[in-house]
Amino acid sequence: MPRITSSDGTGLHVKDWGSGRPVVLIHGWPLNADSWEHQALSLAEAGFRVVSYDRRGFGRSDQPFKGYDYDTMADDLAAVIGGLDLRDVTLAGFSMGGGEVARYMSRHGSNRIAKAVLVSSIAPFMGQKDNPDGVPDEVFEGMKKGVRTDRAGFLKEFFNDFVGQGTKDGGTSEAARHWMWSMAMMASPKATLDCIDAFAKTDLRGDMAAFDVPTLVVHGTGDKIVPFEISGKRASEMVKGATLKTYEGGPHAVTATHAGQLSHDLVAFAKG
Repeated sequence: MPRITSSDGTGLHVKDWGSGRPVVLIHGWPLNADSWEHQALSLAEAGFRVVSYDRRGFGRSDQPFKGYDYDTMADDLAAVIGGLDLRDVTLAGFSMGGGEVARYMSRHGSNRIAKAVLVSSIAPFMGQKDNPDGVPDEVFEGMKKGVRTDRAGFLKEFFNDFVGQGTKDGGTSEAARHWMWSMAMMASPKATLDCIDAFAKTDLRGDMAAFDVPTLVVHGTGDKIVPFEISGKRASEMVKGATLKTYEGGPHAVTATHAGQLSHDLVAFAKG
């Protein structure tokens, strides 16, 4: 697998599967590129070149002590796209990865991008500053306290809501949740903490106007982590001409709970 060096010298672990028009997949917090397993395989088998990478601080990428802001992380994405000389890209971000998509579009433009996808994305803004319907600050502070106090225990419990365990339209096997937990525990604790601030406090509402390519928004209506009303619904209204697909009752981690449906929708959108 190739390794790309970002503009500040951070090494990024990149997975590069298949051949054809490229699809770039950006993972969510607190996972790594492996979390796209089902979709990456389906897209590669459908004739696409699938590139995914571990965000700085996560998985097999370097773990610097700083750089966990969306400007830097969008520049990391640009380093991957430019380093592999990818063009005509379908760019997809899950959860906090949607923030990289939005900031990349406003910071680097769409010259290399043909289509964009936001899956359970935090964009346009999760916090309550000038956004009364947003998630209260104490929720994010509680997450940071959990990470600082008992990261392993907090994340084990976190993944229950992440996948909607016990709900009608969610849930995974215990093994699948343990796999997610093992990905999360590979990450730097500093990256895990700082990225909470990034996705909680970064206002991406101004970035949404930069989406000038066909855009697909996918969101579960039962998402307890990134509520649909303030994220998927709002993003689809802010991006001109966006297509919204709702997964009724679906939880946050539709990459896992609705793996087949999401793979089908991504392949269809990338082909179309």
